Amino acid sequence: MNFDEILCIIGGFGKFQKILYVWICLPQIFLAFHMLVSVFTGAVPPHLCRSTWPSAGTPDSMNFSFLNPADDQPKFSCSTPLNHSSAASHGDGHRAGSCKGGWEYSNKTFQSTIVTEWDLVCDSASLNNMGSSIYMFGLLVGAIVFGSLADKYGRRFIILVNLAIQVVFGVGAAFAPNFYVYTALRFIVGTSVSGVIMNAFVLGTEWTGSKERMLAGIITDYFFGFGYILLAGVAYLIRDWRRLQLAISAPGFLFIFYIWVLPKSARWLMANDRKEEAWELLQKAAQMNGKLLTKDLEMSEVQLQHMYKNEEKTEQKKKHSFIDLVRTPKMRKQSLIVFYLWFVNVLVYYGLSLNISDFGMNIYLTQMIFGLVEMPARTITLFTLNRSRKISQLAFLTVGGTACLLTIFIPSDMSVIKTVLAMIGKFGITASLSIIYVYSAEVFPTVIRQNGIGIGSMCARTGGVLAPMMYLLRNISPQAPMVLCGLCPLLGSALTLLLPETANKPLPDTIEDIEGSSLSEADGGAKVVIFGTPLRNASTRMD
Repeated sequence: MNFDEILCIIGGFGKFQKILYVWICLPQIFLAFHMLVSVFTGAVPPHLCRSTWPSAGTPDSMNFSFLNPADDQPKFSCSTPLNHSSAASHGDGHRAGSCKGGWEYSNKTFQSTIVTEWDLVCDSASLNNMGSSIYMFGLLVGAIVFGSLADKYGRRFIILVNLAIQVVFGVGAAFAPNFYVYTALRFIVGTSVSGVIMNAFVLGTEWTGSKERMLAGIITDYFFGFGYILLAGVAYLIRDWRRLQLAISAPGFLFIFYIWVLPKSARWLMANDRKEEAWELLQKAAQMNGKLLTKDLEMSEVQLQHMYKNEEKTEQKKKHSFIDLVRTPKMRKQSLIVFYLWFVNVLVYYGLSLNISDFGMNIYLTQMIFGLVEMPARTITLFTLNRSRKISQLAFLTVGGTACLLTIFIPSDMSVIKTVLAMIGKFGITASLSIIYVYSAEVFPTVIRQNGIGIGSMCARTGGVLAPMMYLLRNISPQAPMVLCGLCPLLGSALTLLLPETANKPLPDTIEDIEGSSLSEADGGAKVVIFGTPLRNASTRMD
Protein backbone atom coordinates (compact mmCIF):
# COMPACT_ATOMS: atom_id res chain seq x y z
CA MET A 1 0.00 0.00 0.00
CA ASN A 2 1.53 3.32 -1.08
CA PHE A 3 0.87 6.82 0.26
CA ASP A 4 -1.78 7.66 -2.37
CA GLU A 5 -3.75 4.57 -1.34
CA ILE A 6 -3.54 5.68 2.29
CA LEU A 7 -4.97 9.07 1.24
CA CYS A 8 -7.84 7.33 -0.54
CA ILE A 9 -8.72 5.48 2.65
CA ILE A 10 -8.58 8.49 5.00
CA GLY A 11 -10.13 10.81 2.36
CA GLY A 12 -8.30 12.26 -0.63
CA PHE A 13 -10.15 15.57 -0.53
CA GLY A 14 -12.18 15.71 2.65
CA LYS A 15 -12.65 18.42 5.24
CA PHE A 16 -8.97 18.34 6.22
CA GLN A 17 -7.80 18.98 2.64
CA LYS A 18 -10.46 21.62 1.97
CA ILE A 19 -9.39 23.62 5.02
CA LEU A 20 -5.77 23.18 3.94
CA TYR A 21 -6.59 24.63 0.53
CA VAL A 22 -8.18 27.66 2.17
CA TRP A 23 -4.83 28.36 3.84
CA ILE A 24 -2.97 27.67 0.60
CA CYS A 25 -5.22 29.80 -1.59
CA LEU A 26 -5.41 32.96 0.53
CA PRO A 27 -1.74 33.93 -0.05
CA GLN A 28 -2.26 33.47 -3.80
CA ILE A 29 -4.21 36.75 -3.85
CA PHE A 30 -1.26 38.66 -2.40
CA LEU A 31 1.19 36.81 -4.64
CA ALA A 32 -0.74 38.16 -7.63
CA PHE A 33 -0.51 41.64 -6.10
CA HIS A 34 3.27 41.47 -5.86
CA MET A 35 3.68 39.90 -9.31
CA LEU A 36 1.67 42.58 -11.12
CA VAL A 37 1.82 45.72 -8.98
CA SER A 38 4.61 47.16 -11.16
CA VAL A 39 1.95 47.74 -13.82
CA PHE A 40 0.81 50.64 -11.63
CA THR A 41 3.82 51.53 -9.46
CA GLY A 42 6.06 51.61 -12.54
CA ALA A 43 3.60 53.31 -14.90
CA VAL A 44 4.94 56.15 -17.07
CA PRO A 45 2.53 59.13 -17.17
CA PRO A 46 2.69 61.74 -19.96
CA HIS A 47 5.56 64.11 -19.17
CA LEU A 48 7.23 67.26 -20.48
CA CYS A 49 10.51 69.03 -19.92
CA ARG A 50 10.05 71.87 -17.45
CA SER A 51 12.06 74.19 -19.67
CA THR A 52 9.58 73.54 -22.48
CA TRP A 53 6.96 75.32 -20.36
CA PRO A 54 8.81 78.20 -18.66
CA SER A 55 5.64 79.98 -17.67
CA ALA A 56 3.80 76.98 -16.32
CA GLY A 57 3.33 76.73 -12.59
CA THR A 58 1.96 73.25 -11.97
CA PRO A 59 1.32 70.07 -14.00
CA ASP A 60 -2.41 70.82 -13.81
CA SER A 61 -1.93 73.95 -15.92
CA MET A 62 -0.03 72.14 -18.67
CA ASN A 63 -1.54 70.59 -21.76
CA PHE A 64 -0.43 66.96 -22.04
CA SER A 65 -3.19 66.03 -24.47
CA PHE A 66 -1.05 66.23 -27.60
CA LEU A 67 1.32 63.61 -26.25
CA ASN A 68 0.45 60.11 -27.47
CA PRO A 69 2.35 57.49 -25.45
CA ALA A 70 1.42 54.80 -27.98
CA ASP A 71 3.46 56.57 -30.64
CA ASP A 72 6.52 56.41 -28.40
CA GLN A 73 7.70 59.84 -29.61
CA PRO A 74 10.02 61.28 -26.99
CA LYS A 75 10.71 64.57 -28.80
CA PHE A 76 8.36 66.60 -26.59
CA SER A 77 9.16 64.62 -23.44
CA CYS A 78 12.92 64.21 -23.55
CA SER A 79 14.19 67.43 -25.13
CA THR A 80 13.29 71.08 -25.42
CA PRO A 81 13.50 73.69 -28.19
CA LEU A 82 16.56 75.86 -27.71
CA ASN A 83 14.53 78.94 -28.66
CA HIS A 84 11.75 78.00 -26.15
CA SER A 85 9.17 78.21 -28.89
CA SER A 86 5.96 76.22 -28.78
CA ALA A 87 6.05 72.49 -28.49
CA ALA A 88 4.37 72.22 -31.85
CA SER A 89 7.22 74.07 -33.57
CA HIS A 90 9.68 71.68 -31.93
CA GLY A 91 8.47 68.97 -34.25
CA ASP A 92 9.03 71.16 -37.30
CA GLY A 93 12.77 70.99 -37.40
CA HIS A 94 13.92 73.46 -34.71
CA ARG A 95 17.09 72.56 -32.90
CA ALA A 96 16.55 70.77 -29.61
CA GLY A 97 18.52 70.63 -26.38
CA SER A 98 18.53 67.99 -23.64
CA CYS A 99 16.03 68.20 -20.81
CA LYS A 100 18.17 69.59 -18.00
CA GLY A 101 15.44 71.23 -15.97
CA GLY A 102 13.68 68.02 -15.01
CA TRP A 103 10.17 66.94 -15.94
CA GLU A 104 6.60 67.70 -15.10
CA TYR A 105 4.23 64.72 -15.08
CA SER A 106 0.53 64.50 -15.69
CA ASN A 107 -1.32 63.51 -12.52
CA LYS A 108 -4.57 62.73 -14.30
CA THR A 109 -4.20 58.97 -13.79
CA PHE A 110 -1.52 58.61 -11.09
CA GLN A 111 -0.63 60.79 -8.14
CA SER A 112 2.86 59.33 -8.16
CA THR A 113 4.81 56.33 -9.44
CA ILE A 114 8.44 55.28 -9.09
CA VAL A 115 8.90 56.89 -12.52
CA THR A 116 7.68 60.31 -11.41
CA GLU A 117 9.55 60.16 -8.10
CA TRP A 118 12.93 59.13 -9.51
CA ASP A 119 12.59 60.47 -13.09
CA LEU A 120 12.88 57.09 -14.80
CA VAL A 121 12.22 58.52 -18.25
CA CYS A 122 14.18 59.29 -21.40
CA ASP A 123 17.82 58.24 -20.85
CA SER A 124 16.85 56.50 -17.58
CA ALA A 125 13.74 54.77 -18.96
CA SER A 126 15.50 51.42 -19.29
CA LEU A 127 16.03 51.32 -15.50
CA ASN A 128 12.29 50.82 -15.04
CA ASN A 129 12.31 47.72 -17.24
CA MET A 130 15.48 46.45 -15.61
CA GLY A 131 13.85 46.78 -12.19
CA SER A 132 11.01 44.49 -13.29
CA SER A 133 13.51 42.02 -14.75
CA ILE A 134 15.48 41.98 -11.49
CA TYR A 135 12.25 41.17 -9.63
CA MET A 136 11.65 38.29 -12.06
CA PHE A 137 15.22 37.14 -11.53
CA GLY A 138 14.33 36.96 -7.84
CA LEU A 139 11.68 34.40 -8.74
CA LEU A 140 14.35 32.30 -10.41
CA VAL A 141 16.70 32.53 -7.44
CA GLY A 142 13.85 31.77 -5.02
CA ALA A 143 12.86 28.66 -6.95
CA ILE A 144 16.41 27.31 -6.75
CA VAL A 145 17.14 28.27 -3.15
CA PHE A 146 13.81 27.55 -1.48
CA GLY A 147 13.15 24.43 -3.54
CA SER A 148 16.20 22.71 -2.10
CA LEU A 149 15.66 24.16 1.39
CA ALA A 150 12.08 22.83 1.42
CA ASP A 151 13.34 19.33 0.73
CA LYS A 152 15.65 19.69 3.73
CA TYR A 153 13.52 21.61 6.26
CA GLY A 154 9.97 20.90 5.10
CA ARG A 155 7.31 22.72 3.06
CA ARG A 156 5.51 24.29 6.04
CA PHE A 157 8.63 25.88 7.54
CA ILE A 158 9.73 27.39 4.22
CA ILE A 159 6.23 28.74 3.51
CA LEU A 160 6.16 30.48 6.91
CA VAL A 161 9.64 31.92 6.41
CA ASN A 162 8.77 33.23 2.96
CA LEU A 163 5.51 34.80 4.10
CA ALA A 164 7.52 36.66 6.76
CA ILE A 165 10.15 37.77 4.23
CA GLN A 166 7.43 38.88 1.84
CA VAL A 167 5.67 41.16 4.30
CA VAL A 168 8.83 42.65 5.86
CA PHE A 169 10.60 43.48 2.62
CA GLY A 170 7.35 44.36 0.83
CA VAL A 171 6.58 46.98 3.47
CA GLY A 172 10.22 48.08 3.35
CA ALA A 173 9.92 48.71 -0.39
CA ALA A 174 7.18 51.26 0.31
CA PHE A 175 9.73 53.37 2.23
CA ALA A 176 12.69 52.91 -0.14
CA PRO A 177 14.80 56.11 -0.33
CA ASN A 178 15.92 55.52 -3.92
CA PHE A 179 15.37 53.31 -6.93
CA TYR A 180 18.29 50.98 -6.21
CA VAL A 181 17.16 50.17 -2.67
CA TYR A 182 13.61 49.71 -3.98
CA THR A 183 14.83 47.27 -6.65
CA ALA A 184 16.90 45.30 -4.13
CA LEU A 185 13.92 44.97 -1.78
CA ARG A 186 11.67 43.91 -4.67
CA PHE A 187 14.23 41.28 -5.65
CA ILE A 188 14.00 39.76 -2.16
CA VAL A 189 10.20 39.89 -2.34
CA GLY A 190 10.46 38.02 -5.66
CA THR A 191 12.46 35.22 -4.07
CA SER A 192 9.84 34.88 -1.32
CA VAL A 193 6.94 34.87 -3.80
CA SER A 194 8.57 31.98 -5.64
CA GLY A 195 9.12 30.13 -2.35
CA VAL A 196 5.46 30.47 -1.34
CA ILE A 197 4.02 29.57 -4.77
CA MET A 198 6.20 26.51 -5.13
CA ASN A 199 5.91 25.03 -1.67
CA ALA A 200 2.23 25.84 -1.08
CA PHE A 201 1.46 24.01 -4.31
CA VAL A 202 3.60 21.05 -3.31
CA LEU A 203 2.10 20.93 0.20
CA GLY A 204 -1.42 20.84 -1.23
CA THR A 205 -0.49 18.23 -3.81
CA GLU A 206 1.13 15.93 -1.24
CA TRP A 207 -2.02 15.96 0.89
CA THR A 208 -4.50 15.50 -1.99
CA GLY A 209 -5.66 12.24 -3.55
CA SER A 210 -4.55 11.59 -7.11
CA LYS A 211 -8.04 11.95 -8.58
CA GLU A 212 -8.59 15.41 -7.10
CA ARG A 213 -5.19 16.97 -7.78
CA MET A 214 -6.01 18.57 -11.12
CA LEU A 215 -9.14 20.26 -9.76
CA ALA A 216 -7.31 21.35 -6.62
CA GLY A 217 -4.58 22.92 -8.73
CA ILE A 218 -7.16 24.85 -10.75
CA ILE A 219 -8.65 26.22 -7.52
CA THR A 220 -5.33 27.85 -6.58
CA ASP A 221 -5.13 29.32 -10.08
CA TYR A 222 -8.56 30.88 -9.61
CA PHE A 223 -7.41 32.65 -6.46
CA PHE A 224 -4.39 34.02 -8.32
CA GLY A 225 -6.80 35.27 -10.99
CA PHE A 226 -8.99 36.82 -8.31
CA GLY A 227 -5.93 38.69 -7.01
CA TYR A 228 -5.23 39.79 -10.59
CA ILE A 229 -8.71 41.37 -10.78
CA LEU A 230 -8.70 42.75 -7.24
CA LEU A 231 -5.44 44.58 -7.85
CA ALA A 232 -7.17 46.74 -10.47
CA GLY A 233 -9.66 47.94 -7.84
CA VAL A 234 -7.03 48.51 -5.15
CA ALA A 235 -4.80 50.45 -7.55
CA TYR A 236 -7.78 52.50 -8.75
CA LEU A 237 -8.51 53.59 -5.20
CA ILE A 238 -4.85 54.18 -4.25
CA ARG A 239 -3.03 56.28 -6.86
CA ASP A 240 0.15 56.90 -4.87
CA TRP A 241 2.76 54.19 -5.41
CA ARG A 242 4.09 54.13 -1.84
CA ARG A 243 0.65 53.74 -0.30
CA LEU A 244 -0.23 51.11 -2.91
CA GLN A 245 2.93 49.13 -2.13
CA LEU A 246 2.09 49.36 1.57
CA ALA A 247 -1.53 48.33 0.98
CA ILE A 248 -0.57 45.10 -0.83
CA SER A 249 2.18 44.19 1.66
CA ALA A 250 1.03 45.11 5.18
CA PRO A 251 -1.95 42.68 5.28
CA GLY A 252 0.64 39.89 5.10
CA PHE A 253 1.17 40.34 8.85
CA LEU A 254 -2.20 38.63 9.31
CA PHE A 255 -0.67 35.36 8.10
CA ILE A 256 1.07 35.01 11.45
CA PHE A 257 -1.78 32.70 12.51
CA TYR A 258 -0.49 30.17 9.93
CA ILE A 259 2.00 29.14 12.61
CA TRP A 260 -0.89 27.38 14.37
CA VAL A 261 -3.10 26.23 11.48
CA LEU A 262 -0.83 25.22 8.58
CA PRO A 263 -0.03 21.48 8.75
CA LYS A 264 3.20 19.78 7.76
CA SER A 265 3.40 17.33 4.88
CA ALA A 266 2.95 13.78 6.14
CA ARG A 267 4.51 12.52 2.93
CA TRP A 268 7.64 14.63 3.53
CA LEU A 269 7.80 13.57 7.18
CA MET A 270 7.65 9.91 6.19
CA ALA A 271 10.36 10.37 3.55
CA ASN A 272 12.59 12.02 6.16
CA ASP A 273 12.19 9.23 8.74
CA ARG A 274 9.85 11.20 11.03
CA LYS A 275 7.22 8.49 10.94
CA GLU A 276 5.54 9.14 14.28
CA GLU A 277 4.76 12.75 13.36
CA ALA A 278 3.52 11.61 9.95
CA TRP A 279 1.23 9.02 11.47
CA GLU A 280 -0.22 11.51 13.98
CA LEU A 281 -1.06 13.86 11.11
CA LEU A 282 -2.68 11.05 9.14
CA GLN A 283 -4.80 10.16 12.15
CA LYS A 284 -5.83 13.80 12.56
CA ALA A 285 -6.75 14.04 8.88
CA ALA A 286 -8.77 10.82 9.04
CA GLN A 287 -10.65 12.08 12.09
CA MET A 288 -11.49 15.42 10.44
CA ASN A 289 -12.62 13.62 7.29
CA GLY A 290 -14.91 11.36 9.31
CA LYS A 291 -12.97 8.20 8.52
CA LEU A 292 -12.32 5.42 11.01
CA LEU A 293 -8.81 4.13 11.45
CA THR A 294 -8.71 0.34 11.29
CA LYS A 295 -6.01 -2.06 12.35
CA ASP A 296 -5.33 -2.81 8.69
CA LEU A 297 -4.71 0.86 8.08
CA GLU A 298 -2.44 1.15 11.10
CA MET A 299 -0.47 -1.82 9.84
CA SER A 300 0.20 0.13 6.64
CA GLU A 301 2.45 2.43 8.67
CA VAL A 302 5.04 -0.32 8.59
CA GLN A 303 4.45 -0.80 4.89
CA LEU A 304 4.96 2.91 4.31
CA GLN A 305 8.32 2.73 6.06
CA HIS A 306 9.42 -0.11 3.78
CA MET A 307 8.08 1.73 0.77
CA TYR A 308 10.23 4.82 1.34
CA LYS A 309 13.28 2.69 2.13
CA ASN A 310 12.78 0.82 -1.15
CA GLU A 311 12.37 4.09 -3.05
CA GLU A 312 15.64 5.38 -1.61
CA LYS A 313 17.43 2.17 -2.63
CA THR A 314 15.98 2.40 -6.15
CA GLU A 315 17.12 6.01 -6.49
CA GLN A 316 20.62 5.03 -5.43
CA LYS A 317 20.79 2.24 -7.99
CA LYS A 318 19.57 4.32 -10.95
CA LYS A 319 21.10 7.74 -11.26
CA HIS A 320 20.24 9.98 -14.18
CA SER A 321 21.30 13.54 -14.92
CA PHE A 322 20.11 16.39 -17.11
CA ILE A 323 22.60 15.18 -19.75
CA ASP A 324 20.20 12.30 -20.43
CA LEU A 325 17.66 14.86 -21.68
CA VAL A 326 19.81 15.58 -24.73
CA ARG A 327 21.91 12.42 -25.06
CA THR A 328 19.67 10.57 -27.52
CA PRO A 329 18.02 11.91 -30.71
CA LYS A 330 14.29 11.71 -29.92
CA MET A 331 14.75 12.73 -26.32
CA ARG A 332 16.89 15.69 -27.38
CA LYS A 333 14.31 16.88 -29.90
CA GLN A 334 11.43 16.61 -27.46
CA SER A 335 13.36 18.20 -24.60
CA LEU A 336 14.46 21.24 -26.61
CA ILE A 337 10.93 21.81 -27.91
CA VAL A 338 9.43 21.56 -24.42
CA PHE A 339 12.06 23.95 -23.04
CA TYR A 340 11.19 26.45 -25.76
CA LEU A 341 7.47 26.10 -25.00
CA TRP A 342 8.11 26.86 -21.32
CA PHE A 343 10.18 29.90 -22.28
CA VAL A 344 7.77 31.36 -24.81
CA ASN A 345 4.64 30.84 -22.71
CA VAL A 346 6.01 32.80 -19.78
CA LEU A 347 7.72 35.40 -21.98
CA VAL A 348 4.45 36.30 -23.69
CA TYR A 349 2.27 35.87 -20.58
CA TYR A 350 4.23 38.47 -18.63
CA GLY A 351 5.04 40.47 -21.73
CA LEU A 352 1.30 41.12 -22.06
CA SER A 353 0.48 41.30 -18.34
CA LEU A 354 3.14 43.86 -17.42
CA ASN A 355 2.63 46.21 -20.35
CA ILE A 356 -1.11 46.73 -20.52
CA SER A 357 -0.69 50.52 -20.77
CA ASP A 358 0.47 50.08 -24.38
CA PHE A 359 -2.99 49.12 -25.60
CA GLY A 360 -4.43 52.61 -25.20
CA MET A 361 -7.46 51.88 -23.00
CA ASN A 362 -7.95 52.79 -19.36
CA ILE A 363 -5.21 50.93 -17.49
CA TYR A 364 -7.47 49.89 -14.59
CA LEU A 365 -10.18 48.53 -16.89
CA THR A 366 -7.60 46.67 -18.98
CA GLN A 367 -6.10 45.11 -15.84
CA MET A 368 -9.52 43.91 -14.73
CA ILE A 369 -10.32 42.47 -18.17
CA PHE A 370 -6.99 40.65 -18.33
CA GLY A 371 -7.70 39.21 -14.89
CA LEU A 372 -11.17 38.06 -15.87
CA VAL A 373 -9.72 36.27 -18.91
CA GLU A 374 -7.68 34.06 -16.57
CA MET A 375 -10.79 32.24 -15.31
CA PRO A 376 -12.23 30.83 -18.57
CA ALA A 377 -8.74 30.26 -19.98
CA ARG A 378 -7.83 27.93 -17.11
CA THR A 379 -11.26 26.31 -16.99
CA ILE A 380 -11.40 25.38 -20.68
CA THR A 381 -8.25 23.30 -20.36
CA LEU A 382 -10.10 20.92 -18.04
CA PHE A 383 -12.22 19.91 -21.04
CA THR A 384 -9.63 19.99 -23.83
CA LEU A 385 -6.79 18.19 -22.05
CA ASN A 386 -8.61 14.87 -21.83
CA ARG A 387 -9.13 14.88 -25.59
CA SER A 388 -5.64 15.84 -26.73
CA ARG A 389 -2.61 17.40 -25.06
CA LYS A 390 -0.89 18.05 -28.37
CA ILE A 391 -3.76 19.68 -30.23
CA SER A 392 -4.73 21.73 -27.16
CA GLN A 393 -1.19 23.10 -26.83
CA LEU A 394 -0.93 23.80 -30.54
CA ALA A 395 -4.35 25.44 -30.82
CA PHE A 396 -3.99 27.81 -27.87
CA LEU A 397 -0.50 28.87 -28.92
CA THR A 398 -1.87 29.62 -32.38
CA VAL A 399 -4.76 31.65 -30.97
CA GLY A 400 -2.47 33.61 -28.67
CA GLY A 401 0.21 34.29 -31.27
CA THR A 402 -2.20 35.23 -34.05
CA ALA A 403 -4.16 37.66 -31.86
CA CYS A 404 -0.95 39.38 -30.69
CA LEU A 405 0.32 39.66 -34.24
CA LEU A 406 -2.94 41.21 -35.46
CA THR A 407 -2.62 44.09 -32.95
CA ILE A 408 0.22 45.61 -34.98
CA PHE A 409 -2.19 46.30 -37.85
CA ILE A 410 -4.65 48.21 -35.64
CA PRO A 411 -4.24 52.01 -35.56
CA SER A 412 -3.46 53.49 -32.13
CA ASP A 413 -6.73 55.43 -32.06
CA MET A 414 -8.71 52.13 -32.19
CA SER A 415 -7.74 51.20 -28.66
CA VAL A 416 -10.83 49.06 -27.98
CA ILE A 417 -10.13 46.71 -30.90
CA LYS A 418 -6.47 46.58 -29.95
CA THR A 419 -7.33 45.67 -26.35
CA VAL A 420 -9.81 42.99 -27.46
CA LEU A 421 -7.14 41.35 -29.62
CA ALA A 422 -4.64 41.54 -26.76
CA MET A 423 -7.26 39.99 -24.48
CA ILE A 424 -7.71 37.09 -26.91
CA GLY A 425 -3.94 36.72 -27.04
CA LYS A 426 -3.82 36.65 -23.23
CA PHE A 427 -6.58 34.01 -23.22
CA GLY A 428 -4.63 31.74 -25.57
CA ILE A 429 -1.33 32.12 -23.76
CA THR A 430 -2.88 31.59 -20.31
CA ALA A 431 -4.54 28.37 -21.48
CA SER A 432 -1.32 27.25 -23.16
CA LEU A 433 0.66 27.93 -19.98
CA SER A 434 -1.77 25.76 -17.99
CA ILE A 435 -1.36 22.92 -20.50
CA ILE A 436 2.44 22.91 -20.59
CA TYR A 437 2.56 21.88 -16.91
CA VAL A 438 0.75 18.66 -17.68
CA TYR A 439 2.04 18.05 -21.18
CA SER A 440 5.74 18.47 -20.44
CA ALA A 441 5.59 16.16 -17.43
CA GLU A 442 4.06 13.45 -19.61
CA VAL A 443 6.62 13.89 -22.40
CA PHE A 444 9.59 13.23 -20.10
CA PRO A 445 10.15 9.63 -18.94
CA THR A 446 9.95 8.91 -15.21
CA VAL A 447 13.70 8.47 -14.73
CA ILE A 448 14.45 12.06 -15.82
CA ARG A 449 11.07 13.72 -15.33
CA GLN A 450 12.21 15.82 -12.39
CA ASN A 451 15.29 17.00 -14.29
CA GLY A 452 13.15 17.85 -17.31
CA ILE A 453 10.59 19.81 -15.33
CA GLY A 454 13.36 21.57 -13.41
CA ILE A 455 15.17 22.79 -16.53
CA GLY A 456 11.84 23.65 -18.15
CA SER A 457 11.05 25.78 -15.14
CA MET A 458 14.43 27.50 -15.45
CA CYS A 459 13.62 28.32 -19.08
CA ALA A 460 10.27 29.70 -17.96
CA ARG A 461 11.93 31.92 -15.37
CA THR A 462 14.32 33.15 -18.05
CA GLY A 463 11.31 34.13 -20.14
CA GLY A 464 9.95 36.02 -17.14
CA VAL A 465 13.25 37.89 -16.71
CA LEU A 466 13.32 38.90 -20.38
CA ALA A 467 9.64 39.86 -20.61
CA PRO A 468 10.04 43.41 -19.18
CA MET A 469 13.19 43.97 -21.25
CA MET A 470 11.34 42.98 -24.42
CA TYR A 471 9.66 46.39 -24.46
CA LEU A 472 13.01 48.13 -24.90
CA LEU A 473 12.63 46.97 -28.51
CA ARG A 474 10.23 49.90 -28.93
CA ASN A 475 13.35 51.99 -29.54
CA ILE A 476 13.75 50.03 -32.77
CA SER A 477 10.06 49.98 -33.67
CA PRO A 478 6.90 50.62 -31.61
CA GLN A 479 5.45 47.39 -33.03
CA ALA A 480 8.47 45.20 -32.27
CA PRO A 481 7.29 43.84 -28.86
CA MET A 482 3.93 42.67 -30.20
CA VAL A 483 5.58 41.18 -33.29
CA LEU A 484 7.73 39.13 -30.91
CA CYS A 485 4.66 38.19 -28.82
CA GLY A 486 3.02 36.98 -32.00
CA LEU A 487 5.79 35.15 -33.82
CA CYS A 488 7.26 33.28 -30.83
CA PRO A 489 4.01 31.43 -29.95
CA LEU A 490 3.36 30.66 -33.64
CA LEU A 491 6.81 29.08 -33.87
CA GLY A 492 5.98 27.16 -30.70
CA SER A 493 2.74 25.85 -32.20
CA ALA A 494 4.63 24.61 -35.26
CA LEU A 495 7.22 22.86 -33.09
CA THR A 496 4.43 21.22 -31.06
CA LEU A 497 3.61 19.18 -34.18
CA LEU A 498 6.86 17.32 -33.58
CA LEU A 499 5.87 16.23 -30.06
CA PRO A 500 4.02 12.97 -29.33
CA GLU A 501 0.42 12.77 -28.17
CA THR A 502 0.28 11.72 -24.51
CA ALA A 503 -3.45 11.85 -23.73
CA ASN A 504 -4.90 8.47 -22.72
CA LYS A 505 -1.51 6.80 -23.07
CA PRO A 506 0.80 5.35 -20.41
CA LEU A 507 3.62 7.56 -19.26
CA PRO A 508 7.11 6.59 -20.46
CA ASP A 509 9.27 5.27 -17.63
CA THR A 510 12.66 4.98 -19.32
CA ILE A 511 14.57 6.70 -22.10
CA GLU A 512 14.22 3.47 -24.06
CA ASP A 513 10.45 4.00 -24.04
CA ILE A 514 11.03 7.28 -25.89
CA GLU A 515 13.64 6.04 -28.33
CA GLY A 516 11.91 2.71 -28.99
CA SER A 517 8.49 1.97 -30.44
CA SER A 518 5.62 4.41 -30.07
CA LEU A 519 3.63 4.39 -26.88
CA SER A 520 0.81 1.90 -26.75
CA GLU A 521 -2.76 2.77 -25.93
CA ALA A 522 -3.77 2.54 -22.29
CA ASP A 523 -6.84 3.02 -20.22
CA GLY A 524 -7.82 6.57 -19.42
CA GLY A 525 -7.23 6.11 -15.72
CA ALA A 526 -3.47 5.70 -16.10
CA LYS A 527 -2.79 9.37 -16.70
CA VAL A 528 -4.88 10.40 -13.70
CA VAL A 529 -3.01 8.20 -11.26
CA ILE A 530 0.32 9.61 -12.39
CA PHE A 531 -0.95 13.18 -12.54
CA GLY A 532 0.28 13.82 -9.04
CA THR A 533 3.87 13.32 -10.16
CA PRO A 534 3.90 16.10 -12.76
CA LEU A 535 2.07 18.37 -10.36
CA ARG A 536 4.61 17.69 -7.64
CA ASN A 537 7.55 18.25 -9.93
CA ALA A 538 5.94 21.20 -11.70
CA SER A 539 5.62 23.12 -8.52
CA THR A 540 7.56 26.12 -9.80
CA ARG A 541 4.51 27.69 -11.38
CA MET A 542 4.83 31.09 -13.06
CA ASP A 543 1.39 32.46 -12.39
